[in-house]
Amino acid sequence: MRSIFFLVVCVLMAISSFAQDPHFSQFFASPLTLNPALTGKFNGDVRIAGNYRNQWPTINRAFTTGTVSADFHILRNKISEVDTWGVGIMALTDQSAAGAVKFNYAAISTAFHKGLDENGYKQIGIGFQGTYSNMMINTSKLTFEDQLRPDGFTGITSETFNGSTLKRSYFDLNTGILFSSSVTERDNFYAGVSLYHVTRPRQQFTDTGYFVLNPRITLQAGGFLPVGEQMTLHLSALHSMQAGAHETVVGGAMQIPAGDPETQENPVSFFAGLWYRLNDAFIPYVGLDYSDFSLGVTYDVNTSDLKTASNSRGGIEISLIYIKKPASSKGLPCPRF
Repeated sequence: MRSIFFLVVCVLMAISSFAQDPHFSQFFASPLTLNPALTGKFNGDVRIAGNYRNQWPTINRAFTTGTVSADFHILRNKISEVDTWGVGIMALTDQSAAGAVKFNYAAISTAFHKGLDENGYKQIGIGFQGTYSNMMINTSKLTFEDQLRPDGFTGITSETFNGSTLKRSYFDLNTGILFSSSVTERDNFYAGVSLYHVTRPRQQFTDTGYFVLNPRITLQAGGFLPVGEQMTLHLSALHSMQAGAHETVVGGAMQIPAGDPETQENPVSFFAGLWYRLNDAFIPYVGLDYSDFSLGVTYDVNTSDLKTASNSRGGIEISLIYIKKPASSKGLPCPRF
């Protein structure tokens, strides 16, 4: 009975997700899906970020999402030392219902951050992102609720489609603003708002109906501050709204260095923390910094009504960020993770 319940839920969520966006528990480690204004907002020359999420791993490929992005600075010798201009590219794939529903995205973004003081410790930035999306649905692999019979999903669905594989594509526009501020080199605080799907593109799979991709508004804030001589506390929060759906995530992690970072050629730090998605899941987090690499792992533990069917198993998520940090890079404090 539990597997039948889960199959119905997966199919219904796959259909309803047409009008909603994929998300990451480690939103703080996926900058170009969080806010276009985060493009170029890092210390270094180049940043490469990758994220992978497998939601409800007890169900075979119920929801899997992966993304990779790269962003870098431009015109460093042409603009003020307290300003930053970044350009980035991103690819994202989101699959559900054992691969029957596939969404693939390719995006390019740019953001300009203006220094508000002589040291560049305060900046305000605006970013824009253009996205091309390709969607494919293999209806032969989908099972619908009206097919459920006492002996299983043996009925015939009333859903009708033109062909077994449906394909659509569209262009989209996203934008965002971000403010960040630091008091010293060991702290930074930021707040931003992003708006995705400004153009409200249509997703049409039949001749008689379509879905409008509703705008997603995301508020984000966070920062880090020193705790004692060596440790650092990182905090972040997110509130996202789309098509009547709401998501709120808050939490933080403690960074504990292994040795003195000032004397290490390749500094090492460990992270341990916890985030909470309101009315849905606890999200334990462990991480490792080694030289220019940052690795993070989370696992959602369901607390919602779905915990009975999922055995409290939400989704595993992995993030990996590489930032090239040559000695000549600007040393402006930036949001991190």
